[in-house]
Amino acid sequence: MGDVVSSHLDDSRREMIAARTKLVMKEFCDVYQQQYAVALFNSVRFDIEGGGGPQSQLLHRKDPLSGHSIFSGSLFQYLEENRKWRNRFVSVPNSYTISLYESKTAHERGLHPKATIDCAGYKALNSMEEYMELIDSSLPGIKAKAGSDPFIKCVTPYPLVLWHPYARHYYFCVMTEKEQKKWHAVLQDCVRHCNNGLSEESIVQTPAFVDALRLHRQAQGHYGTWDMMAGQPPQILANLVMETLHPELRNAIGPRLKGKMQQKQRNWMLISDAVYRQVLSQTTGHYRALIEDCEIRKVPLDARLRTNMDQIISSKQHVSSKIRALVLPKVEQLLQTSIQPYISSILEALMEPTSRGFAEVRDIFFKELVEVSKNSLNGGSEEKLGEHMERLSMLAFHPVKMQSCYEKVEQLNLEGLQQRFCVANPSVFIGRAQILMREQMDNAVYTFEQLLNQSLEAKGQDDTCKNIQRCQDRVLKKYDYDSSTVRKKFFREALLQIIIPYMLQQLSPSCSPELLRFKELIFEDFSQFLLVENMFEEAVLQSVSKDITMAVKEAAVQRRHNLYRDSIILSNSDPNLLVLGEQVDWAAKFGGDETEGSLDGGDGRASNKRRKQVVSMIQLDGVPLPYESCLEVPGVDIIPEEDAETSEGKEDDQGEHGEDLESPLKSPDEVNEIRGLINPVVEMLAAKSEESKGDKTNGAEPVSSTISTEDGTKVEDVPRKDRTSSQTIVQQLLGSKKQEADEEEVGTAAQEGQNERISDVSPAATDAGSNGLQSATVKNTLNRENDIIDPGDLEVDLV
Repeated sequence: MGDVVSSHLDDSRREMIAARTKLVMKEFCDVYQQQYAVALFNSVRFDIEGGGGPQSQLLHRKDPLSGHSIFSGSLFQYLEENRKWRNRFVSVPNSYTISLYESKTAHERGLHPKATIDCAGYKALNSMEEYMELIDSSLPGIKAKAGSDPFIKCVTPYPLVLWHPYARHYYFCVMTEKEQKKWHAVLQDCVRHCNNGLSEESIVQTPAFVDALRLHRQAQGHYGTWDMMAGQPPQILANLVMETLHPELRNAIGPRLKGKMQQKQRNWMLISDAVYRQVLSQTTGHYRALIEDCEIRKVPLDARLRTNMDQIISSKQHVSSKIRALVLPKVEQLLQTSIQPYISSILEALMEPTSRGFAEVRDIFFKELVEVSKNSLNGGSEEKLGEHMERLSMLAFHPVKMQSCYEKVEQLNLEGLQQRFCVANPSVFIGRAQILMREQMDNAVYTFEQLLNQSLEAKGQDDTCKNIQRCQDRVLKKYDYDSSTVRKKFFREALLQIIIPYMLQQLSPSCSPELLRFKELIFEDFSQFLLVENMFEEAVLQSVSKDITMAVKEAAVQRRHNLYRDSIILSNSDPNLLVLGEQVDWAAKFGGDETEGSLDGGDGRASNKRRKQVVSMIQLDGVPLPYESCLEVPGVDIIPEEDAETSEGKEDDQGEHGEDLESPLKSPDEVNEIRGLINPVVEMLAAKSEESKGDKTNGAEPVSSTISTEDGTKVEDVPRKDRTSSQTIVQQLLGSKKQEADEEEVGTAAQEGQNERISDVSPAATDAGSNGLQSATVKNTLNRENDIIDPGDLEVDLV
C-alpha cells in the first residue's frame, strides 16, 4: 500500500501540493485579516450599543454532557492493512469522536484506542450500494459493472460505512438489522455534531473566518452554500484546498493507476487520504500562525475603535447611504423578477419538515414525562424516580430516541430550487435544524428538572405526581414559545443563505467596478474597519430582509405551522429560575451514596467521584457479539397499561387549587376579570357553608339558589347533595364567559382552535395526549393580537 502512495506521490508532486496549499492559505489569510478588523468593529459596537432578541423562556445548561459519554458497544471493523474483520469495542465520549478499542477491558483499563475517528466532513451510510455509487463518482472512468461485487466483502448483511470525499473511509458491520439502525443513528449523531459549524462563543474569530471563507470562494466563482464547511477551521481550510486540488490530481493520477477496477478504486482512496493528511498538516500550521498574529493586533485595534467609534459609525452611515442609492434600483428589479415569486415556495419547503420535527421533539418529551408520572402514580420509590430523572436528563443526547425527530427534518427537499439559487445540498439546513431540535429538547429537560426540584423542595414529596404534572405543563408552554422563536429565526437565516448568494452573483458583475470609487470617501484611519465590499453585501441583505420577514410573519398566521406571532411577547414569569444554575444530581438526591455510576477506590470503598454515565449502550455484558447485542435505554415504548383504579379521581386532572393545568395563557385583563367573577362566588360559599350547618341541624331539604355577579352574569347553584366542590360554580362562571368570548370569534378555524386541548398527562390519557400535541396555549394565543402574556400557571385560591 505504501508503495502505491509513494510511487504516485513523489517528491515533486508533494512539493506541488505544498506550494498550492501555501498559495491558497496566503490568499485566505489576506482576506481574513481584513475581515478580522471588521468583525472586531462589529463586536465592539455591539458591546457599546447593546441589543438582543426575544427572551428565552427555557433555561440553558452550560455543559450538558459533563461527566457523560454518548454511546458504547461492540461491532466488527474491517482492517485494510490485512483485509480482515475484527471485533472492536467502540466508545463515543462527549466530544463525539469515535474511539476504537481492542476490547472492552482495554477501554476500562484506560489504554490508548486502536484508532480515533473525527467525523467532520463524513457521511454515515448503511448500504454498500449507496457507498459504491459514491466510489464510482469519485474516480470518473473507473466504474464497477452492474451487479458486480464491491471490493469489500461484508461478513454480514448489515454494513455501516463512514465515507469522506477526501479522507480515509471506515467500514463496520453488525449482526442484526436492529443493531444496524441503532449504530447508524449513533454515527449520524457524531457526524451531525462535528459538522455543526464553528463555535458562536468566539464573537470575533468565527464571523471573521466565515466571511473570509465566503469572500474567498466568491472570488473563485463559487457562490451559495457549501456542504464541506465541517469541523474545525484547519479542517475547513483543508477542504477548501482540496476543492480545487483534488480534481487536478484525480485527472493526473487516475489514468496511471494499474490493476483491476477494484484495485484502482482502493489505490485511489489511499492516495487521496495521503494528500488530505499532508494538506491538513499545512493548514493547521498556517491557521495557528494567523490567529497568533491577529491576537497581537487586537489590542491596538480595539483601543483605536473605542476612541473613534462615533466617527467610524458616522463615516459608515455616509458611505452606506451612497452605496444603497447605487444598488437599490438594481436590487428592486431583481427582487420583483427573480426572488419574490419564489420566497413562499422556499419557505414552505423549509417549514413543513422542520415543524414536524419540532412537534416530534415535543411528543417524545411528553411521553417521557408520562413515564415519570406513571412511576409516581404506581407508588414508585424515590430511587426509581431518581433513575427516571437521570435517564431523562440525557434524553436530548440519546441518538436512538432522538432519531425519529431527526428523520422528520431529513424529508426536507429543495428540488427545483437548488440550481436556481446555488444550493449545493440541503444537508446544510437539515443538520442545522437537527442541532436546534436537540438544543430545544435539552433546554426543556433542564427546565423541567429545575422546576421539579424547586417544587419538591418547597412542597415536599407527598404528591409527586401532581408536582410533575404542574411542572410539565409550564415547561410545555415555554417550549411552544421558544421553539416558535427558534424556528422563525432558522427560517429567516435559511432564506438569507439561499437568496443572498444568488443576488450577489447577479449583481456583482455590474456593481463591483463602481464600488471602487466609494473607497475615496473613507478616511485612511478608518479604512481597516470599513470595507465597501461588506457594505455592499449589507445593502443587498437589508433590501431583501423586509420581504423575508414579511413572509415569515404571514406563515405565523397559519395554524398548521404552530408559530407565535411576533406581536405576542412573553415575559419571564419565573424569575427564581434565573438564580438556578446547577444541574440536579438525581442519583445523589434519591439514590444514596452508592449508585450505578460510582467508582470503587483502590481500598474497595465507594469513591465520591462518579463514573462517566453512558447515555446509551449497545451489547449486553456477557453476551457475545454474534447474538442480539443491542441494549436500548428503557424509554417511551415501555409504558405499561394503567389500572382503572388509578384514573378514577378527577382531581388528578387539576392543580392544587382546582385550576386546569392545560388552561390557555391569561392576559392581565383576563386575570382581573376572573378575579372579579370569583370574589362573589367566595362570599356565597361562605354564606352557604353557614346555612348548610343549619340545614343539617334542622333536617331541611337542600334548595337551589342563584348568584348574580358584578356584571350581571347569573350562575345557578346546583343542589348541595349533587355539588362535589366549590369548583362547580367557578367552572360555570368561566364557562359562561368562555362561551361569550367564543361567539365573538370570527371564522370556523379560529373557533375550532379555541376549543382544542392537550390531553392531560394522567397515565389514563397517555394515548390521547401523545396524539394531540398542539396545546391550547399556542392555538389561543395565535388568535389574539398584541397580548402581553405571562406563561406561568394561574393559581386562584378559593378559600
